[in-house]
Amino acid sequence: MTFFRNQEIRRQILLSLGAILAMGGLGLFLFPASPDSALFGVLCGLGMSLVWLAFTKTRYDRLRDLAADTDRMLHGERNLNFTSYQEGELAILANEVEKLLLRLLEQSDTLLRDKRYLSDSLADISHQLRTPLTSLQLLFARLQAEGDVREKRRLAYEGSQLLGRVDWLVDALLKISKIDAGTAVFVKEQVDVGELVERAIKPLEISMELREQKAVLELKEQVCFAGDIAWSAEALGNILKNCMEHTGQGGTIRVQASENHLYTEIQIEDNGSGIDPEDLPHLFERFYKGKNASDSSVGIGLALARMIVCAQNGTLKAENREGGGARFTIRFYKGVV
Repeated sequence: MTFFRNQEIRRQILLSLGAILAMGGLGLFLFPASPDSALFGVLCGLGMSLVWLAFTKTRYDRLRDLAADTDRMLHGERNLNFTSYQEGELAILANEVEKLLLRLLEQSDTLLRDKRYLSDSLADISHQLRTPLTSLQLLFARLQAEGDVREKRRLAYEGSQLLGRVDWLVDALLKISKIDAGTAVFVKEQVDVGELVERAIKPLEISMELREQKAVLELKEQVCFAGDIAWSAEALGNILKNCMEHTGQGGTIRVQASENHLYTEIQIEDNGSGIDPEDLPHLFERFYKGKNASDSSVGIGLALARMIVCAQNGTLKAENREGGGARFTIRFYKGVV
């Protein structure tokens, strides 16, 4: 039997037999006139040893079953019940093993989801990069064959725009990967919201001027929060860029800021076409492009903005205005939420 191959069991049996025989010999030595008493003691010792042996075998069988259940769960079987182990220390052990296995299974499921997500993300990234790169190849082919100087300049300008798009895409993806990996460094300092808005809107001034759009800033004095101004400007800039692209010629983008004892709030509103109700639940998902998205949109600007805000103990919400247009609300909380 496997039970008796156990070195510990065999050692315990030998020690028990040795102790019983020694006690029997000692009884005969001390009481030579009553050998029946010594025999009775030996038989009692053997009986107790057999009871102990039966109990130990039962416990080892349960441990073997627990090991088998653990092995099956590690190999993918999920519908196992560990509550059948109700015996003292064995029940405690089974409970701890079950918790450990459930934790391992959760980690395995998380790793599998991350692997699938990484695969999908790589496919999306590949597609997003391939589109402008293919256009660049066609442009350069036309540029080489084109003889007209004006047409060459136009093609060169289009090529520079496409290169800028690729550069922005790669930069945004690197920032997202840094935040995902937990390697992004967010400096915590006092950020003046007026300076933040100015830094975020400056790269968009020319584009807004060409669209004849107006930026209206309604910022209360000395509104600030604890955060990283560079990362926050990146987030706010992506939101402003989204509003600019979805606001028509001559539209208005309004930025308001206020502060109370709980949080600092920044609201960005436009009077454009607004957000389609079907797009609202997915607006901050990576690579999601809404129904009204432009051809140049890649669907990561708002996702990056929310990641940056959330990493600084903040929230970002999108909604439609009653009078038309979209509203984005950023809140940087002063305490943990």
